[in-house]
Amino acid sequence: MTAWNCVLELASDRAVTKGSPEALADAIRRGADLRVYTEFRHGEHIDPSSPSRELIREVAEFGVTYLIDDRWTAGVMSLRQPIELPHRFGPRPSMSFFLYNQDGRQAIARPFLDGNPASTTRGQSPVEPIAGMPKYHALDQWDAGTNAPSQNFIYDFDVFRYCVSDSWREVLSHDAAGVVQGGSLEALVDAFSQGCEVKVAIRGLCHELGAAGDPDHEVIVQIGSTYFYTEQRLFIGGTHPVVRIRPAIPIKYATDAWDFGWVMARTDGQVVFRRCDPHTLRFDDRTLHCALRWFVR
Repeated sequence: MTAWNCVLELASDRAVTKGSPEALADAIRRGADLRVYTEFRHGEHIDPSSPSRELIREVAEFGVTYLIDDRWTAGVMSLRQPIELPHRFGPRPSMSFFLYNQDGRQAIARPFLDGNPASTTRGQSPVEPIAGMPKYHALDQWDAGTNAPSQNFIYDFDVFRYCVSDSWREVLSHDAAGVVQGGSLEALVDAFSQGCEVKVAIRGLCHELGAAGDPDHEVIVQIGSTYFYTEQRLFIGGTHPVVRIRPAIPIKYATDAWDFGWVMARTDGQVVFRRCDPHTLRFDDRTLHCALRWFVR
């Protein structure tokens, strides 16, 4: 059984009560998987009209992790469809790209998938408070009425526990031209040939969403399909879904500062990002060259 350990715990006011942000950053740097445990009351968080005080415990998987400036961490729920607890899915099919920073600041981007008509007007939107939810604090809101609204907020969960599975092993790192910086291609190929899982850290994947002066960053995501060309000595991996966000401390959503898609990464440094425009749901492929670190488990 995979071991999970809490390396950072925050109280409702987001003060550190156990562990440290540094311990979380160290684990994410090593490729660790991330899940976050929270607690809340049904009548406070799910249905403000309900008298229920039942405590709900939630653990959510953050399939995409960020390491910003080699010190700040965040995670994104990359596979979540909205659920209306305790009975059904949300009324409209969409992705719920919840984002948690290491200090408990949260955000959500929601590209709708049903094709309903939507506004094309983008930009900052008036903040809409939610009646009966005093623990919800809206920070800002973007692109309301479009196909891909987003908002940044804080919800005062009773507790935040950042739990990691620190079981990955870095076996190869190389620069954007594929020049090996550490480990070896042979170690990666040997592990993959034995059926090991593979994960990749991609440096600079989100720079085109930002501007000069944005901090350095790595996006870390698991790979689903792997291939090795035996004569070319070229290893290729296709990732799980990736949510790209403009690198910042803290990370947050804003107009034209995020998108999503899939990555094909290669050990010669070539990265192809199959981008989905969240507003139109149209796809295009973008070829980049990035420094990569490869992990196995």
